[in-house]
Amino acid sequence: METIEIKDIALKQKHIDLGAKMVEFAGFNMPLQYTGLTDEHLNVRDNVGVFDVSHMGEFMVTGEGALDLIQRITSNDASKLSIGKVQYSCFPNNEGGIVDDLLVYMLGEEEYMLVVNGANLDKDWAWVNKHNTSNVSIIDKSSNISLLAVQGPNAQKMLQPLTNMDLDMVYYTVQRGVFAGVDNVIISSTGYTGAGGFEVYFENKDAEAVWNAIQEAGKVVDMKMAGLAARDTLRLEMGFCLYGNDINDTTSPLEAGLGWITKFTKDFVNSDNLKAQKEAGVAKKLVGFELLERGIPRHDYEIVDADGNNIGIVTSGTMAPSLGKAIGMGYVTKENSKVDSEIYIAIRNKKIKAQVVKMPFYKG
Repeated sequence: METIEIKDIALKQKHIDLGAKMVEFAGFNMPLQYTGLTDEHLNVRDNVGVFDVSHMGEFMVTGEGALDLIQRITSNDASKLSIGKVQYSCFPNNEGGIVDDLLVYMLGEEEYMLVVNGANLDKDWAWVNKHNTSNVSIIDKSSNISLLAVQGPNAQKMLQPLTNMDLDMVYYTVQRGVFAGVDNVIISSTGYTGAGGFEVYFENKDAEAVWNAIQEAGKVVDMKMAGLAARDTLRLEMGFCLYGNDINDTTSPLEAGLGWITKFTKDFVNSDNLKAQKEAGVAKKLVGFELLERGIPRHDYEIVDADGNNIGIVTSGTMAPSLGKAIGMGYVTKENSKVDSEIYIAIRNKKIKAQVVKMPFYKG
């Protein structure tokens, strides 16, 4: 039987020293939680927390033809980017589904960084290279880069003393400069929590210096470390899709409510079929719902109507720490997708009443 090697992030021992519970995630040894999910979650919403998300992948696409390649393989219109801007996008596949969702950073003239999900690194790398028919320069920097997400309303106050870069940044912008005495650090006003903040990219060789500076700066604002468990509940409260749960190789970006990143002003992989789907209308839609009775919805639970007929499936669900109620996302038939529609979640042979609601769940 083949044994899969679990990769270590550069700062693994730092997390262990802080008492983090470590788990395998996306092929990496990652911190799941420190003080506890609810504590970490609420601290990010109200204050500031730091996540190590070094499992994410970074592909550098540079030089002549870089934009053309990105335009062919992503659904959003990367020609709208200017230097210092970031864009959410996805790689559509040829079957109507999604290879992965990603961020596209424009770092300079003909210089882009694609940030992809760690679990899909090999698949994404193969996909990008398969479509690189013009020998565009692509370098996989994933194994050399560490990434800390500093999230929450006090993130700017905490990080500004560490850099001369002005961190009063518009959402989804990026800059590069000296941070914590380290040159060539990339800092972007992005994140997966809806709480505001930054993502800080640096080389593994500088990981300890950046880590120590962030830990020291965090003392001023009572920063707490946060793990993948809190990251998941925070993103779900915002209605952000998680690849492998809410989107995958068989879900269309239009079904997933990602029409806003699917631009038919250009040709891209499978764009003709997706355009036809848009014109015909989708048969199922990803919706948010909240439970009206006790219970917690989980991934792959059935969604049924009042008569017990299957109308869909839960893709994500949790007890939302900021809201004190059970929420979830799932695909339902178009007829059952309208806000305020009554649906039921099948939990242990019982039908638990729920209601379709407008996302995000957490309004801030």
